[in-house]
Amino acid sequence: MNDYLLDPVTNDLQVVNGDFVIGDATQQNQKQLIFASPGAYKQYPAVGVDIMNYLKDETSNDLLRAIRQQFILDGMTVNNLAYTNGQINVNATY
Repeated sequence: MNDYLLDPVTNDLQVVNGDFVIGDATQQNQKQLIFASPGAYKQYPAVGVDIMNYLKDETSNDLLRAIRQQFILDGMTVNNLAYTNGQINVNATY
């Protein structure tokens, strides 16, 4: 999915030569959904996983379920989703 890209460090819109950068925003959208808290997007109050709430869980099952649900609601097809060695591995596309 093409969209305006955000700077990965500052989260501001990327600007190159005075123009906004447009490109594949799939991974950017995935990251935003994982870190956003429900209610962060006023127009869509149920959107967001809020990964910080899952840090103390003993298993990753609830986290992976929440991520899968949010991705599907956003229109993605989730091919593979796993949590290994402290890292979330995602294979999901629009």
